[in-house]
Amino acid sequence: MPLRESTPAGNPVWTDIMTTDIEASKKFYAALFDWEFEEPVAEEYGGYLSATRQGRLVAGLSPYQPEFGGIPNIWSLYLKSDDITATQASIQGAGGQVLMPPMHVAPYGHMGIFLDAGGAAFGVWQPQEHQGFGADSEHGTPAWHELHSKDYQAAVEFYAKAFGWDTHVMSDSPEFRYTTYGQGDAAKAGLMDASGFLPAEVPGSWITYWGVDDVDAACATAVANGGSVTEDPQDSEFGRVAAITDCCGASLKLVGVQRG
Repeated sequence: MPLRESTPAGNPVWTDIMTTDIEASKKFYAALFDWEFEEPVAEEYGGYLSATRQGRLVAGLSPYQPEFGGIPNIWSLYLKSDDITATQASIQGAGGQVLMPPMHVAPYGHMGIFLDAGGAAFGVWQPQEHQGFGADSEHGTPAWHELHSKDYQAAVEFYAKAFGWDTHVMSDSPEFRYTTYGQGDAAKAGLMDASGFLPAEVPGSWITYWGVDDVDAACATAVANGGSVTEDPQDSEFGRVAAITDCCGASLKLVGVQRG
């Protein structure tokens, strides 16, 4: 399993969800990804808990509590910061907005929630005891992160300025505009022009592709545990992919990865 001990600043570092049914979600993801779950952290954090696979941290789950804000049943992505105060200044200087100012989640780290210049929400995490993902690109772990932006050019410029991303245009046709952070096998994330397919009422958002050994089997497991398949499995140049919703309606992508 590709293991992580730390994450470079600016890279995806964590993802989590506030779910309207925490026990159903735990059952769903345990069946789908072989996740296990740690005990919830301190009470003041609303029952937040971390999921692990083979002893490595992979994601966070929290019962939805309106007083904590946020939208339920949507996965959120966090980017790594070494200094969240400086990162906030960079975000605002690049045209982003603050949704939730940085706060200390003692003793785990510091977090804040922001909007990029294209209107998509994302989080920032400055680790202390909690270093984020402990593994990636294996079954049940994050394999790719992709922004679906309604203002693609603004988003590309924003992440380059706010986080110093080295961006590379992969495609610039009217039908498919896509830029990567990094290049080739070293790419860490993708930015897609979604203005042509996102409905007017749906904002841009970050999507995580979760690695699975067998995409077709994973889709069947999702359905058997209360989820649904929204995009049937299909082959792509990056592997077999599909889109599903979980037992509470949260959207996620699946991508085939090699066993390891």
